[in-house]
Amino acid sequence: MSRVTAEARTTYRTCPLCEAVCGLEITLDAEDRVTRVRGDRDDPFSRGFICPKGASLGALDADPDRLAEPIIRDRATDTWRQATWAEAFDLIAERAPAVLDEYGRQAAALYLGNPNAHTIAGALYVPALIRALSTRNLYSASTADQMPKQVSSGLMFGDPLTVAVPDLDRTDYLLMLGANPLESNGSLCTAPDYPGRLKALRKRGGRLVVVDPRRTRTADLADEHLFIRPGSDAYLLFGIVHTLFAEDLTDIRDEVAGLEQIRSAAIPFTPEAVQARTGIPAETVGRLARELAAAPTAAVYARIGTCTAEFGTLTQWLVDVINVLTGNLDRPGGAMFATAAALGIVRTRPFRLGRWASRVRELPEAMGEFPVATLADEILTPGEGQVRMLVTVAGNPVLSAPAGARLGEALAGLDFMVSVDRYLNETTRHADVILPPPRTLQAPHYDFALLQFAVRNYARYSPPVVALPGDRPSEPEILARLALSLAGQQPEAGTDCVAAVDELIIAGTLHKAGLGARRGELIGANSTEQRIDLMLRLGPYGEWNPDRRSVDIAPEGLNLQVLLDNPHGVDLGALQPRLPGVLRTASRKVELAPQQLLDDTTRLLAEMSAARPDVVLIGRRHLRSNNSWMHNVPALVGGSNTCTLHIHPDDVARLGLGELAAIESASGKLTVPVEPNDRIMPGVVSLPHGWGHAGSTQTAAREHAGVNANALTDDSRIDAVSGNAVFNGVPVTITPV
Repeated sequence: MSRVTAEARTTYRTCPLCEAVCGLEITLDAEDRVTRVRGDRDDPFSRGFICPKGASLGALDADPDRLAEPIIRDRATDTWRQATWAEAFDLIAERAPAVLDEYGRQAAALYLGNPNAHTIAGALYVPALIRALSTRNLYSASTADQMPKQVSSGLMFGDPLTVAVPDLDRTDYLLMLGANPLESNGSLCTAPDYPGRLKALRKRGGRLVVVDPRRTRTADLADEHLFIRPGSDAYLLFGIVHTLFAEDLTDIRDEVAGLEQIRSAAIPFTPEAVQARTGIPAETVGRLARELAAAPTAAVYARIGTCTAEFGTLTQWLVDVINVLTGNLDRPGGAMFATAAALGIVRTRPFRLGRWASRVRELPEAMGEFPVATLADEILTPGEGQVRMLVTVAGNPVLSAPAGARLGEALAGLDFMVSVDRYLNETTRHADVILPPPRTLQAPHYDFALLQFAVRNYARYSPPVVALPGDRPSEPEILARLALSLAGQQPEAGTDCVAAVDELIIAGTLHKAGLGARRGELIGANSTEQRIDLMLRLGPYGEWNPDRRSVDIAPEGLNLQVLLDNPHGVDLGALQPRLPGVLRTASRKVELAPQQLLDDTTRLLAEMSAARPDVVLIGRRHLRSNNSWMHNVPALVGGSNTCTLHIHPDDVARLGLGELAAIESASGKLTVPVEPNDRIMPGVVSLPHGWGHAGSTQTAAREHAGVNANALTDDSRIDAVSGNAVFNGVPVTITPV
């Protein structure tokens, strides 16, 4: 729904730039250029909140450096030329099958970047690419980010998408580790206006404790901030678990398996034993345990700083172990499970880890993926199954994956590469063909993934704000057509590739549900909207679900028309208890002690007394930055959003540093500007993620190039259970320049 005047119109949609799903009010002029972006005050979830990224959506949408048409690279001269869509798809249909015919299906790999979680195309049409390639070489940003949480949730609850989130609006006590939502806007915890929610927690008498090697903006808001040595979060949490058992503070309210095994595993991790590793006094560890147990309601939440560490999966596991032991799992005010409105994949069998292994390093798959940390190995190592062709969708792993420089060198040797991306960037520069998606405002939006992790049940659909030109394919069309081209097929003129994909899904889903006769009742301007309508009708609140949850806004059940009639979104209520219904474990109980995690505690215990490096590197979040792809908006670059080395003044003096320093790891060396900062603990330095744009074709990004922190990270270091890359706690040496 839009308000229109002779000169301008105002429309509403969800911001697609991070996990907060804030509602936006967007004003456009007669030429469909964005003139103003504000928070949507009528959105029942975000209530007008907006961050600098959302406010800059218009500038991002109109970026003059964004690709508008396909481009093809001439390998002989390493130059690019613009191509028609037909020419680009013809080239793919010629080259890709030739590689696969010569070397086999496992010679292909697919990499999916973070923005896929924020698009309808990524959710609904990437599976067509996976089927077309028929390869096990699948990689994504998940193993550079949140895979430990999904693996631990899969092992404990039977489904890696069953992720418990803190019930922020009702909790009395929140212990937060390795998370900085005042900069990130939240992660695996969808909560627009996270700052306001944390302030409300304290205003109602609750307590917020933040554990982080940096005194972040989030830590400034807390009742208490505790410095912790990077990578030692699992020791702290095990110390809390030990205390809960030792002082008989447990209050278990769920059906659980493995209680005695976790009790036994925690015995060595006394508060005194973990103090040396974490830097947190033993009496503080014990106090945290007692506070969590005594609070009327409480939740523990840990995020990317703990996931991207050597014991990431153990840390995420212990978060939920503590939530269980204190009686706060699946309880209002504790850690709960959202009920997303759109029917997703319904898992019928328990999650399994390591169903197959990677060719070179024999690393186990997780959720069908291999760790991105081994992608370069698969490309560079000769032999049967060597990756010779790569497809990337909305990703820049040369900057976001570990050992980025090595991966860049690997990409340069591929036989063929295709990228679906809006930019010619550090990764796509190695492609043979780049297929750019349309403007953000030309695409519809529904958050299939993020609303599974929301702190309040909510749904919102945003139709395209600006119409596509008649000959310009949508992103679903690009992906559906690409899937055909990879298989060497070309559709007949006039064929709707998207509708062909959608009709198979719709017909199969209706058949399984016994609703085949109701196909004609689905609504939507196109087949994509009809799929969304189907998912809503069959979902937990849907009109075709006989066991639907009742909501006032749709007493007869939810469907797409309800969302179209409510362009600001619909509130579906506070989180409700869902156990044991959401469990998919074989025991139908919460598995407190999965064997893979118990086995890894042996490694954790062995490392407890190991020598510590003199200085370690961690990452850093910026409010006005989102990974590597938002540095080309001038309004978002500069100020505090700069690529500098944060280092404690005591370390500056001890190491004799000036304005520049050389920082070196086992993997590489960089020269960086030094920014003395007493908000970081001594012995720890920090570089932000996603920089390193020297030589970029993106004007603003090139002028603010920074350095690629992943020149210092090591792709041989991963979390052993999930395969997630290790970006925090990287040993480095620092010398003056």
